[in-house]
Amino acid sequence: MKKKLISLLVILTLASCNQNKNTNNNISVSAETDTLNKSANLLPPGPDLNVKITESYARQVARDAYFWAWPMENIYNRRLAFKQAPKVGLMNGVLPFAPLNSLAMLHDYIKPEQRWVACPNQDVVYGAAIAALDETPVIVQVPDFGDRFWVYQVVDLRTDSFAQLGKMYGTKPGFYLLVGPNWKGYVPKGITKTFRSKTGTAFIVPRVFQDDSPQDKKAIQSVINTIDVYALDKFDGKMKSQDWSKLPSLNSPTKDGGSGETKWVFPDSFFDELPIVLKDAPPLRGEESRYAQILAVIEAAKKDPALKKAIIEEAHKADKELIDPLLQFKNWGIPLANNWTTANNCAAFGTDYFTRTAIAKSNILVNASAETKYFYQDLDSNSTKLNGSNQYTVTFAKGKAPQVKGFWSLTLYDEHHFFSPNAIKRYSVGTKNKDLKYNTDGSLTLYVQNSEPLGDKKANWLPCPKGIFCLYFRCYWPEEKTIKNEWTPPAVVKT
Repeated sequence: MKKKLISLLVILTLASCNQNKNTNNNISVSAETDTLNKSANLLPPGPDLNVKITESYARQVARDAYFWAWPMENIYNRRLAFKQAPKVGLMNGVLPFAPLNSLAMLHDYIKPEQRWVACPNQDVVYGAAIAALDETPVIVQVPDFGDRFWVYQVVDLRTDSFAQLGKMYGTKPGFYLLVGPNWKGYVPKGITKTFRSKTGTAFIVPRVFQDDSPQDKKAIQSVINTIDVYALDKFDGKMKSQDWSKLPSLNSPTKDGGSGETKWVFPDSFFDELPIVLKDAPPLRGEESRYAQILAVIEAAKKDPALKKAIIEEAHKADKELIDPLLQFKNWGIPLANNWTTANNCAAFGTDYFTRTAIAKSNILVNASAETKYFYQDLDSNSTKLNGSNQYTVTFAKGKAPQVKGFWSLTLYDEHHFFSPNAIKRYSVGTKNKDLKYNTDGSLTLYVQNSEPLGDKKANWLPCPKGIFCLYFRCYWPEEKTIKNEWTPPAVVKT
Protein backbone atom coordinates (compact mmCIF):
# COMPACT_ATOMS: atom_id res chain seq x y z
CA MET A 1 0.00 0.00 0.00
CA LYS A 2 2.84 2.31 0.94
CA LYS A 3 4.64 1.53 -2.37
CA LYS A 4 1.46 2.36 -4.36
CA LEU A 5 1.10 5.69 -2.54
CA ILE A 6 4.71 6.63 -3.30
CA SER A 7 4.24 5.76 -7.01
CA LEU A 8 1.09 7.90 -7.22
CA LEU A 9 2.91 10.88 -5.68
CA VAL A 10 5.74 10.52 -8.22
CA ILE A 11 3.29 10.49 -11.16
CA LEU A 12 1.44 13.57 -9.88
CA THR A 13 4.73 15.44 -9.39
CA LEU A 14 5.91 14.67 -12.95
CA ALA A 15 2.56 15.72 -14.44
CA SER A 16 2.71 19.00 -12.55
CA CYS A 17 6.23 19.67 -13.86
CA ASN A 18 5.17 18.95 -17.47
CA GLN A 19 2.17 21.24 -17.15
CA ASN A 20 4.34 24.08 -15.85
CA LYS A 21 6.82 23.44 -18.67
CA ASN A 22 4.04 23.61 -21.34
CA THR A 23 2.63 26.75 -19.76
CA ASN A 24 6.04 28.41 -19.85
CA ASN A 25 6.48 27.35 -23.48
CA ASN A 26 3.09 28.86 -24.39
CA ILE A 27 4.07 32.11 -22.69
CA SER A 28 7.37 32.07 -24.58
CA VAL A 29 5.66 31.39 -27.97
CA SER A 30 3.04 34.04 -27.30
CA ALA A 31 5.70 36.61 -26.42
CA GLU A 32 7.67 35.70 -29.54
CA THR A 33 4.54 36.11 -31.71
CA ASP A 34 3.84 39.52 -30.18
CA THR A 35 7.40 40.60 -30.95
CA LEU A 36 7.11 39.42 -34.57
CA ASN A 37 3.77 41.21 -35.00
CA LYS A 38 5.24 44.43 -33.61
CA SER A 39 8.21 44.11 -35.96
CA ALA A 40 5.91 43.52 -38.93
CA ASN A 41 3.92 46.63 -38.07
CA LEU A 42 7.16 48.64 -38.17
CA LEU A 43 7.89 47.50 -41.75
CA PRO A 44 6.99 49.93 -44.57
CA PRO A 45 3.74 49.06 -46.43
CA GLY A 46 5.55 49.21 -49.76
CA PRO A 47 8.51 50.69 -51.62
CA ASP A 48 10.02 53.94 -50.31
CA LEU A 49 9.17 56.47 -53.00
CA ASN A 50 12.19 58.59 -52.05
CA VAL A 51 14.67 55.86 -53.01
CA LYS A 52 16.36 56.28 -56.38
CA ILE A 53 15.97 53.15 -58.52
CA THR A 54 18.04 51.79 -61.37
CA GLU A 55 16.90 51.68 -64.97
CA SER A 56 17.39 47.92 -65.16
CA TYR A 57 15.09 47.43 -62.15
CA ALA A 58 12.45 49.72 -63.69
CA ARG A 59 12.63 47.71 -66.92
CA GLN A 60 12.19 44.44 -65.03
CA VAL A 61 9.09 45.69 -63.21
CA ALA A 62 7.68 47.26 -66.37
CA ARG A 63 8.07 44.07 -68.40
CA ASP A 64 6.28 41.98 -65.79
CA ALA A 65 3.57 44.59 -65.29
CA TYR A 66 2.87 44.82 -69.02
CA PHE A 67 2.28 41.10 -69.32
CA TRP A 68 0.26 40.89 -66.09
CA ALA A 69 -2.03 43.89 -66.68
CA TRP A 70 -2.44 43.47 -70.45
CA PRO A 71 -5.92 41.84 -70.17
CA MET A 72 -7.18 44.53 -67.77
CA GLU A 73 -6.13 47.41 -70.01
CA ASN A 74 -7.65 45.52 -72.94
CA ILE A 75 -11.07 45.44 -71.27
CA TYR A 76 -10.78 48.95 -69.83
CA ASN A 77 -10.07 50.46 -73.26
CA ARG A 78 -13.13 48.70 -74.62
CA ARG A 79 -15.06 50.42 -71.84
CA LEU A 80 -13.67 53.79 -72.99
CA ALA A 81 -14.78 52.97 -76.54
CA PHE A 82 -18.33 52.06 -75.45
CA LYS A 83 -18.44 55.28 -73.48
CA GLN A 84 -18.25 57.12 -76.81
CA ALA A 85 -21.35 55.41 -78.26
CA PRO A 86 -23.92 58.15 -78.96
CA LYS A 87 -26.81 55.68 -78.64
CA VAL A 88 -27.63 51.99 -78.91
CA GLY A 89 -26.77 50.66 -82.34
CA LEU A 90 -24.39 48.62 -84.46
CA MET A 91 -20.83 49.81 -84.96
CA ASN A 92 -20.19 50.00 -88.70
CA GLY A 93 -23.51 48.15 -89.04
CA VAL A 94 -21.84 44.98 -87.70
CA LEU A 95 -21.03 44.94 -83.98
CA PRO A 96 -23.30 45.52 -80.94
CA PHE A 97 -22.41 49.00 -79.65
CA ALA A 98 -24.09 50.86 -76.81
CA PRO A 99 -23.40 53.56 -74.20
CA LEU A 100 -22.20 52.32 -70.81
CA ASN A 101 -24.83 50.53 -68.73
CA SER A 102 -26.97 49.62 -71.73
CA LEU A 103 -27.16 46.72 -74.20
CA ALA A 104 -27.13 46.24 -77.95
CA MET A 105 -28.17 42.87 -79.42
CA LEU A 106 -27.69 41.40 -82.85
CA HIS A 107 -30.71 39.74 -84.44
CA ASP A 108 -28.72 37.16 -86.43
CA TYR A 109 -25.22 35.64 -86.54
CA ILE A 110 -22.38 38.10 -86.31
CA LYS A 111 -21.04 39.21 -89.70
CA PRO A 112 -17.56 38.03 -90.73
CA GLU A 113 -16.30 41.60 -91.19
CA GLN A 114 -16.10 42.39 -87.46
CA ARG A 115 -12.59 42.81 -85.99
CA TRP A 116 -13.31 43.93 -82.40
CA VAL A 117 -13.17 40.46 -80.84
CA ALA A 118 -11.02 37.54 -82.06
CA CYS A 119 -12.57 34.08 -82.53
CA PRO A 120 -16.23 35.06 -83.01
CA ASN A 121 -18.75 32.31 -83.69
CA GLN A 122 -21.80 31.75 -85.84
CA ASP A 123 -23.53 29.38 -83.44
CA VAL A 124 -25.34 31.98 -81.35
CA VAL A 125 -26.87 35.41 -81.56
CA TYR A 126 -24.68 37.80 -79.58
CA GLY A 127 -25.28 40.88 -77.50
CA ALA A 128 -22.85 43.18 -75.68
CA ALA A 129 -22.98 45.63 -72.78
CA ILE A 130 -20.28 47.21 -70.65
CA ALA A 131 -21.38 48.21 -67.17
CA ALA A 132 -19.70 50.97 -65.20
CA LEU A 133 -20.55 49.52 -61.80
CA ASP A 134 -18.47 52.21 -60.14
CA GLU A 135 -21.19 54.60 -61.35
CA THR A 136 -24.38 52.56 -60.95
CA PRO A 137 -25.65 49.01 -60.50
CA VAL A 138 -27.30 47.53 -63.59
CA ILE A 139 -30.31 45.32 -64.21
CA VAL A 140 -29.87 42.23 -66.39
CA GLN A 141 -33.17 41.14 -67.88
CA VAL A 142 -33.68 37.40 -68.52
CA PRO A 143 -36.71 36.32 -70.58
CA ASP A 144 -38.22 32.83 -70.84
CA PHE A 145 -36.05 30.98 -73.41
CA GLY A 146 -38.10 27.78 -73.28
CA ASP A 147 -36.01 24.83 -74.50
CA ARG A 148 -33.52 27.02 -76.36
CA PHE A 149 -29.90 27.05 -75.18
CA TRP A 150 -28.73 30.37 -73.75
CA VAL A 151 -26.08 31.80 -71.46
CA TYR A 152 -25.11 35.31 -70.35
CA GLN A 153 -21.39 35.78 -69.92
CA VAL A 154 -20.74 38.26 -67.07
CA VAL A 155 -17.07 39.01 -66.33
CA ASP A 156 -15.15 41.68 -64.46
CA LEU A 157 -12.13 43.72 -65.56
CA ARG A 158 -9.90 40.66 -65.05
CA THR A 159 -12.21 38.61 -67.35
CA ASP A 160 -13.21 36.47 -64.36
CA SER A 161 -16.86 35.42 -64.26
CA PHE A 162 -18.86 36.61 -61.25
CA ALA A 163 -22.49 35.83 -62.20
CA GLN A 164 -24.03 32.52 -63.21
CA LEU A 165 -26.87 33.08 -65.67
CA GLY A 166 -27.79 30.39 -68.18
CA LYS A 167 -29.66 27.23 -69.03
CA MET A 168 -27.00 25.08 -67.36
CA TYR A 169 -27.64 26.87 -64.05
CA GLY A 170 -31.42 26.49 -64.18
CA THR A 171 -31.74 30.29 -64.19
CA LYS A 172 -35.35 31.45 -64.05
CA PRO A 173 -36.78 34.36 -66.05
CA GLY A 174 -36.58 37.62 -64.14
CA PHE A 175 -34.44 40.57 -63.18
CA TYR A 176 -30.89 40.19 -61.90
CA LEU A 177 -28.80 42.92 -60.30
CA LEU A 178 -25.07 43.49 -60.84
CA VAL A 179 -23.32 45.73 -58.30
CA GLY A 180 -19.78 47.01 -57.81
CA PRO A 181 -17.38 46.05 -55.02
CA ASN A 182 -18.28 48.98 -52.78
CA TRP A 183 -22.02 49.36 -53.43
CA LYS A 184 -24.17 49.44 -50.29
CA GLY A 185 -27.53 50.52 -51.67
CA TYR A 186 -31.06 49.15 -51.42
CA VAL A 187 -32.08 46.16 -53.55
CA PRO A 188 -35.58 46.92 -54.84
CA LYS A 189 -38.45 44.46 -54.72
CA GLY A 190 -38.68 42.22 -57.78
CA ILE A 191 -34.95 41.42 -58.08
CA THR A 192 -34.39 37.65 -58.31
CA LYS A 193 -30.71 37.67 -57.33
CA THR A 194 -27.80 40.07 -56.85
CA PHE A 195 -24.22 39.45 -58.05
CA ARG A 196 -21.26 41.50 -56.84
CA SER A 197 -18.25 42.26 -59.03
CA LYS A 198 -14.71 42.63 -57.68
CA THR A 199 -14.08 45.50 -60.11
CA GLY A 200 -15.85 48.65 -61.23
CA THR A 201 -16.10 47.43 -64.83
CA ALA A 202 -18.16 44.48 -66.05
CA PHE A 203 -18.68 42.99 -69.52
CA ILE A 204 -22.03 41.30 -70.27
CA VAL A 205 -22.37 39.13 -73.41
CA PRO A 206 -25.66 37.25 -73.94
CA ARG A 207 -25.42 34.22 -76.24
CA VAL A 208 -28.54 32.47 -77.61
CA PHE A 209 -28.39 29.38 -79.83
CA GLN A 210 -29.83 29.65 -83.34
CA ASP A 211 -30.20 26.95 -85.99
CA ASP A 212 -28.78 27.74 -89.40
CA SER A 213 -32.24 27.90 -90.95
CA PRO A 214 -34.62 30.67 -92.03
CA GLN A 215 -37.32 29.24 -89.76
CA ASP A 216 -35.25 29.49 -86.60
CA LYS A 217 -33.89 32.91 -87.51
CA LYS A 218 -37.50 34.08 -87.53
CA ALA A 219 -38.53 32.17 -84.41
CA ILE A 220 -35.70 33.55 -82.27
CA GLN A 221 -36.71 37.20 -82.69
CA SER A 222 -39.51 37.25 -80.11
CA VAL A 223 -37.15 35.71 -77.53
CA ILE A 224 -34.14 37.95 -78.00
CA ASN A 225 -36.26 41.11 -78.11
CA THR A 226 -36.77 40.87 -74.34
CA ILE A 227 -33.06 40.53 -73.51
CA ASP A 228 -31.83 43.79 -72.01
CA VAL A 229 -29.39 45.52 -69.66
CA TYR A 230 -29.98 48.96 -68.13
CA ALA A 231 -29.13 51.14 -65.13
CA LEU A 232 -30.89 50.48 -61.83
CA ASP A 233 -32.75 53.82 -61.90
CA LYS A 234 -34.63 52.61 -65.01
CA PHE A 235 -35.97 49.53 -63.27
CA ASP A 236 -39.77 49.47 -62.87
CA GLY A 237 -40.39 45.74 -62.47
CA LYS A 238 -41.70 45.37 -66.03
CA MET A 239 -39.99 43.47 -68.86
CA LYS A 240 -38.73 45.91 -71.47
CA SER A 241 -38.80 44.94 -75.14
CA GLN A 242 -36.65 46.09 -78.06
CA ASP A 243 -36.75 45.36 -81.78
CA TRP A 244 -33.07 44.57 -82.21
CA SER A 245 -33.47 44.15 -85.96
CA LYS A 246 -33.92 47.92 -86.36
CA LEU A 247 -30.72 49.22 -84.74
CA PRO A 248 -29.01 52.12 -86.55
CA SER A 249 -25.49 51.88 -87.95
CA LEU A 250 -22.94 53.88 -85.93
CA ASN A 251 -19.40 55.01 -86.67
CA SER A 252 -16.49 53.36 -84.89
CA PRO A 253 -14.49 55.31 -82.27
CA THR A 254 -11.43 53.14 -82.97
CA LYS A 255 -8.97 52.77 -85.80
CA ASP A 256 -10.43 49.68 -87.39
CA GLY A 257 -9.23 47.94 -90.48
CA GLY A 258 -6.59 45.41 -91.31
CA SER A 259 -6.81 41.67 -90.97
CA GLY A 260 -6.14 41.34 -87.24
CA GLU A 261 -8.07 42.26 -84.11
CA THR A 262 -8.61 45.93 -83.30
CA LYS A 263 -5.70 47.11 -81.15
CA TRP A 264 -6.75 47.67 -77.53
CA VAL A 265 -3.47 47.89 -75.63
CA PHE A 266 -0.94 50.59 -76.47
CA PRO A 267 2.65 50.37 -75.19
CA ASP A 268 3.23 54.14 -75.49
CA SER A 269 0.39 55.03 -73.10
CA PHE A 270 0.22 51.79 -71.10
CA PHE A 271 1.82 53.09 -67.92
CA ASP A 272 -0.04 56.41 -68.06
CA GLU A 273 -3.33 54.52 -67.97
CA LEU A 274 -2.34 51.73 -65.58
CA PRO A 275 -2.95 53.61 -62.27
CA ILE A 276 -6.56 54.25 -63.35
CA VAL A 277 -7.01 50.59 -64.28
CA LEU A 278 -5.57 49.39 -60.97
CA LYS A 279 -7.92 51.70 -59.10
CA ASP A 280 -10.82 50.06 -60.95
CA ALA A 281 -9.57 46.59 -59.93
CA PRO A 282 -8.50 46.53 -56.26
CA PRO A 283 -5.76 43.96 -55.54
CA LEU A 284 -6.66 40.34 -54.96
CA ARG A 285 -5.40 38.84 -51.72
CA GLY A 286 -1.60 38.80 -51.87
CA GLU A 287 -1.37 41.30 -54.75
CA GLU A 288 -0.90 44.38 -52.54
CA SER A 289 2.91 44.33 -52.83
CA ARG A 290 2.69 43.90 -56.62
CA TYR A 291 0.46 46.96 -56.89
CA ALA A 292 2.78 49.02 -54.66
CA GLN A 293 5.87 48.00 -56.60
CA ILE A 294 4.37 48.86 -60.00
CA LEU A 295 2.92 52.18 -58.86
CA ALA A 296 6.26 53.14 -57.28
CA VAL A 297 8.07 52.60 -60.59
CA ILE A 298 5.42 54.59 -62.46
CA GLU A 299 5.81 57.41 -59.93
CA ALA A 300 9.59 57.38 -60.33
CA ALA A 301 9.22 57.48 -64.12
CA LYS A 302 7.10 60.64 -63.84
CA LYS A 303 10.11 62.42 -62.33
CA ASP A 304 12.77 60.93 -64.60
CA PRO A 305 12.36 61.12 -68.40
CA ALA A 306 15.05 58.49 -68.89
CA LEU A 307 13.12 56.00 -66.74
CA LYS A 308 9.89 56.84 -68.56
CA LYS A 309 11.55 56.18 -71.90
CA ALA A 310 12.99 52.91 -70.58
CA ILE A 311 9.68 51.46 -69.35
CA ILE A 312 7.95 52.40 -72.62
CA GLU A 313 10.71 50.65 -74.56
CA GLU A 314 10.23 47.61 -72.33
CA ALA A 315 6.47 47.67 -73.00
CA HIS A 316 7.12 47.53 -76.74
CA LYS A 317 9.55 44.64 -76.29
CA ALA A 318 7.13 42.75 -74.05
CA ASP A 319 4.33 43.28 -76.57
CA LYS A 320 6.40 41.68 -79.31
CA GLU A 321 8.29 39.03 -77.34
CA LEU A 322 5.73 37.97 -74.69
CA ILE A 323 2.25 38.86 -75.97
CA ASP A 324 2.37 38.28 -79.74
CA PRO A 325 3.38 34.58 -79.55
CA LEU A 326 0.27 33.87 -77.50
CA LEU A 327 -1.95 34.37 -80.54
CA GLN A 328 -0.94 30.87 -81.65
CA PHE A 329 -2.75 28.16 -79.73
CA LYS A 330 0.19 25.75 -80.01
CA ASN A 331 2.24 27.98 -77.73
CA TRP A 332 0.09 27.64 -74.61
CA GLY A 333 -2.65 25.62 -72.95
CA ILE A 334 -3.02 22.10 -71.57
CA PRO A 335 -1.70 19.60 -74.16
CA LEU A 336 -4.22 16.92 -75.15
CA ALA A 337 -4.28 14.02 -77.60
CA ASN A 338 -3.82 14.74 -81.31
CA ASN A 339 -2.24 18.17 -80.67
CA TRP A 340 -5.41 19.74 -79.31
CA THR A 341 -5.00 22.11 -76.36
CA THR A 342 -7.45 23.55 -73.85
CA ALA A 343 -7.68 25.50 -70.57
CA ASN A 344 -9.41 24.31 -67.42
CA ASN A 345 -9.95 27.67 -65.72
CA CYS A 346 -11.56 29.83 -68.38
CA ALA A 347 -13.19 32.95 -66.88
CA ALA A 348 -11.84 31.83 -63.49
CA PHE A 349 -8.20 32.85 -63.79
CA GLY A 350 -7.61 34.38 -60.38
CA THR A 351 -3.82 34.64 -60.12
CA ASP A 352 -3.11 32.42 -63.13
CA TYR A 353 -1.68 35.41 -64.95
CA PHE A 354 -0.18 33.49 -67.86
CA THR A 355 -3.39 31.74 -68.93
CA ARG A 356 -5.41 34.90 -68.48
CA THR A 357 -3.12 36.89 -70.79
CA ALA A 358 -2.84 34.02 -73.29
CA ILE A 359 -6.61 33.81 -73.66
CA ALA A 360 -6.97 37.60 -73.73
CA LYS A 361 -4.59 37.72 -76.69
CA SER A 362 -5.90 34.73 -78.64
CA ASN A 363 -9.64 34.58 -77.91
CA ILE A 364 -10.75 37.01 -75.20
CA LEU A 365 -14.19 36.80 -73.53
CA VAL A 366 -14.50 33.04 -73.13
CA ASN A 367 -17.21 31.43 -71.02
CA ALA A 368 -16.66 29.54 -67.78
CA SER A 369 -15.99 25.81 -68.19
CA ALA A 370 -19.46 24.78 -67.01
CA GLU A 371 -20.90 26.95 -69.80
CA THR A 372 -18.57 26.22 -72.73
CA LYS A 373 -15.52 24.02 -73.11
CA TYR A 374 -12.99 25.13 -75.71
CA PHE A 375 -10.45 23.08 -77.67
CA TYR A 376 -7.80 24.70 -79.88
CA GLN A 377 -5.87 23.38 -82.87
CA ASP A 378 -3.04 24.78 -85.03
CA LEU A 379 -1.58 21.43 -86.13
CA ASP A 380 -2.54 18.24 -87.94
CA SER A 381 -1.98 14.74 -86.54
CA ASN A 382 1.63 14.85 -87.80
CA SER A 383 2.31 18.08 -85.84
CA THR A 384 2.47 20.13 -89.05
CA LYS A 385 0.80 23.53 -89.24
CA LEU A 386 -2.64 23.51 -90.83
CA ASN A 387 -2.46 24.93 -94.35
CA GLY A 388 -5.09 25.24 -97.06
CA SER A 389 -2.74 23.80 -99.66
CA ASN A 390 -3.64 20.46 -98.07
CA GLN A 391 -6.92 18.65 -97.42
CA TYR A 392 -7.97 17.32 -94.01
CA THR A 393 -10.65 15.22 -92.35
CA VAL A 394 -11.99 15.21 -88.80
CA THR A 395 -13.87 11.95 -88.07
CA PHE A 396 -16.02 11.21 -85.04
CA ALA A 397 -16.31 7.46 -84.60
CA LYS A 398 -19.74 6.01 -83.85
CA GLY A 399 -20.56 6.65 -80.21
CA LYS A 400 -17.72 9.18 -79.89
CA ALA A 401 -19.75 12.30 -80.64
CA PRO A 402 -19.04 15.43 -78.56
CA GLN A 403 -20.18 14.93 -74.94
CA VAL A 404 -22.53 17.89 -74.42
CA LYS A 405 -25.92 18.70 -72.94
CA GLY A 406 -26.22 21.74 -75.16
CA PHE A 407 -24.61 21.68 -78.61
CA TRP A 408 -21.22 21.68 -80.33
CA SER A 409 -19.44 23.32 -83.24
CA LEU A 410 -16.15 23.26 -85.13
CA THR A 411 -15.15 26.72 -86.37
CA LEU A 412 -12.35 27.61 -88.78
CA TYR A 413 -10.35 30.84 -88.52
CA ASP A 414 -7.57 32.39 -90.55
CA GLU A 415 -4.13 33.03 -89.06
CA HIS A 416 -5.47 36.17 -87.34
CA HIS A 417 -8.36 34.25 -85.70
CA PHE A 418 -11.17 35.67 -87.83
CA PHE A 419 -13.52 34.15 -90.39
CA SER A 420 -12.05 33.34 -93.77
CA PRO A 421 -14.25 34.44 -96.72
CA ASN A 422 -15.55 31.54 -98.81
CA ALA A 423 -18.06 30.91 -101.58
CA ILE A 424 -20.72 29.24 -99.43
CA LYS A 425 -20.29 31.66 -96.47
CA ARG A 426 -19.86 28.80 -94.03
CA TYR A 427 -17.53 29.37 -91.09
CA SER A 428 -18.49 26.52 -88.76
CA VAL A 429 -20.27 23.17 -88.73
CA GLY A 430 -22.00 21.36 -85.91
CA THR A 431 -25.34 20.94 -84.20
CA LYS A 432 -26.81 23.94 -86.02
CA ASN A 433 -26.41 22.13 -89.36
CA LYS A 434 -29.37 19.81 -89.89
CA ASP A 435 -28.13 18.25 -93.13
CA LEU A 436 -24.85 16.65 -91.97
CA LYS A 437 -24.24 13.29 -93.69
CA TYR A 438 -23.19 10.31 -91.56
CA ASN A 439 -21.11 7.41 -92.88
CA THR A 440 -22.63 3.93 -93.25
CA ASP A 441 -20.89 2.77 -90.06
CA GLY A 442 -22.47 5.61 -88.06
CA SER A 443 -19.35 7.76 -87.93
CA LEU A 444 -19.28 11.43 -88.96
CA THR A 445 -16.52 12.88 -91.15
CA LEU A 446 -16.01 16.62 -91.62
CA TYR A 447 -14.01 17.78 -94.64
CA VAL A 448 -11.67 20.73 -94.12
CA GLN A 449 -10.29 21.91 -97.46
CA ASN A 450 -10.14 24.85 -99.83
CA SER A 451 -11.90 23.27 -102.81
CA GLU A 452 -15.44 21.93 -102.75
CA PRO A 453 -15.55 18.16 -102.09
CA LEU A 454 -17.40 15.88 -104.49
CA GLY A 455 -20.88 14.39 -104.07
CA ASP A 456 -22.81 14.67 -100.83
CA LYS A 457 -19.64 15.52 -98.89
CA LYS A 458 -20.42 19.21 -99.43
CA ALA A 459 -22.91 19.08 -96.54
CA ASN A 460 -19.95 18.27 -94.24
CA TRP A 461 -17.55 20.74 -95.84
CA LEU A 462 -15.76 23.39 -93.77
CA PRO A 463 -14.03 25.69 -96.29
CA CYS A 464 -10.51 26.89 -95.48
CA PRO A 465 -8.26 29.55 -97.02
CA LYS A 466 -5.26 28.67 -99.19
CA GLY A 467 -2.81 29.61 -96.44
CA ILE A 468 -2.40 29.08 -92.67
CA PHE A 469 -5.53 28.54 -90.58
CA CYS A 470 -6.61 27.12 -87.22
CA LEU A 471 -9.55 25.12 -85.85
CA TYR A 472 -11.58 25.84 -82.74
CA PHE A 473 -13.94 23.37 -81.11
CA ARG A 474 -16.73 24.51 -78.77
CA CYS A 475 -18.81 22.31 -76.48
CA TYR A 476 -21.72 24.30 -75.08
CA TRP A 477 -23.03 23.04 -71.72
CA PRO A 478 -20.42 20.26 -71.69
CA GLU A 479 -20.81 16.94 -69.93
CA GLU A 480 -18.56 16.29 -66.93
CA LYS A 481 -16.32 14.04 -69.07
CA THR A 482 -15.71 16.94 -71.44
CA ILE A 483 -15.02 19.42 -68.65
CA LYS A 484 -12.42 17.01 -67.20
CA ASN A 485 -10.80 16.39 -70.62
CA GLU A 486 -11.86 12.74 -70.61
CA TRP A 487 -13.42 13.45 -74.02
CA THR A 488 -11.39 15.37 -76.58
CA PRO A 489 -11.85 16.06 -80.31
CA PRO A 490 -10.51 13.57 -82.86
CA ALA A 491 -7.34 14.09 -84.86
CA VAL A 492 -7.11 16.45 -87.82
CA VAL A 493 -5.82 14.08 -90.49
CA LYS A 494 -4.11 15.20 -93.68
CA THR A 495 -5.54 13.22 -96.61
